[in-house]
Amino acid sequence: MTLSRSVTVLGSTGSIGVSTLHLLDAAQTNGSAEVEVVALTAGRNVERLAEQALTWRPQVAVIEDETRLDELRERLRGSGVAAAGGRTAVIEAAQMEAPWVMSSIVGSAGLAPTLAAARQGAIVALANKESLVCAGPALLEIARRHGGAVVPVDSEHSAIFQALQEHWFDAVDRIILTASGGPFRTWTRQAMSSATPEQAVAHPNWSMGAKISVDSATMMNKALEMIEAAYLFSVRPEQIDVLVHPQSIVHSLVEYVDGSTLAQLGPPDMRTPIAYALAWPKRISWPAPRLDLARIGSLTFEAPDTERFPAINVARRALGMGGGAPAAMNAANEAAVAAFLARRIGFLDIAATVNETLDRMDAHGALAPAPETDVLDQASAIDRQAREVAETLLQRGARTH
Repeated sequence: MTLSRSVTVLGSTGSIGVSTLHLLDAAQTNGSAEVEVVALTAGRNVERLAEQALTWRPQVAVIEDETRLDELRERLRGSGVAAAGGRTAVIEAAQMEAPWVMSSIVGSAGLAPTLAAARQGAIVALANKESLVCAGPALLEIARRHGGAVVPVDSEHSAIFQALQEHWFDAVDRIILTASGGPFRTWTRQAMSSATPEQAVAHPNWSMGAKISVDSATMMNKALEMIEAAYLFSVRPEQIDVLVHPQSIVHSLVEYVDGSTLAQLGPPDMRTPIAYALAWPKRISWPAPRLDLARIGSLTFEAPDTERFPAINVARRALGMGGGAPAAMNAANEAAVAAFLARRIGFLDIAATVNETLDRMDAHGALAPAPETDVLDQASAIDRQAREVAETLLQRGARTH
């Protein structure tokens, strides 16, 4: 049976967006899917967006950076593809009638479009961690109320989603997120204090953007994923563990009360969880890389070192604090990562800045959610205040080494 999908890709020029369009092309080529692209959006990469739009011929291509809209229009002249620009246009694209929406805009900027897609009843293939971290319960409720669904695309949460069947929810003992350990898995803390942005973005297994790669290096990506898992799968913080698995073959595990542990395995290729989300609740055939365990030979696992990688404990703290703490954690991390990539702070300052931001906001009672406030307004207010606090710390050049 051929899968028929009308889709929108939010963040089409990033690594997940590019992988999504590659997967769609492969599935169409082998006849397992028929795809109509409704809208494509990008931040500022007008060249790639125009190339994608000329290939897929969506109704509209949106560039968030309005200063590049004229260039986009020129590149699409005569193609029949409408061009639009600005943040409001991105949200409007998310609201178009596409039953399946890939949400892969990086950072908190993806929250408003993701909520918009959920409100129009789409199946939201979610690759934007921040939407769940900043507004997880509200996002899931909005999707449910409007007849849609949130299907995770992160390899770890996709693995759990596949191993966790609904009638077994009450029997879950632990969820175990695997982590590659990033490029600094074997580095000493002293060595990490001198790590450069170039070293931090050199991920050993995955090809990702700079911000996500730095999050992997600090293990802040795993911290964010812990919060995602708590919301997505309705588990308590103490039921979530992290296991370092350098080969990135076992993508995550679910342990049940009877001692059974189910794991999902596969090569480190994001197109596989994208394919699962595209066809959910079914599966489609595409030229997927196959897992050759005999060639791999062995899989290794180790406990994370929370002294060298304190982000995991920061996430546990944020979950325990509740309210706006996860959103504040995410915003402070985005500010700190940007400062590190700009060489304003050292690598170890990233997690320290996030932790200190939580301290200061908690001391001033700034993490309590405002009653009767729209979810987006509430998340935006916490995000804005956390960035201000973090920036104050960054300007003071706080150092942990």
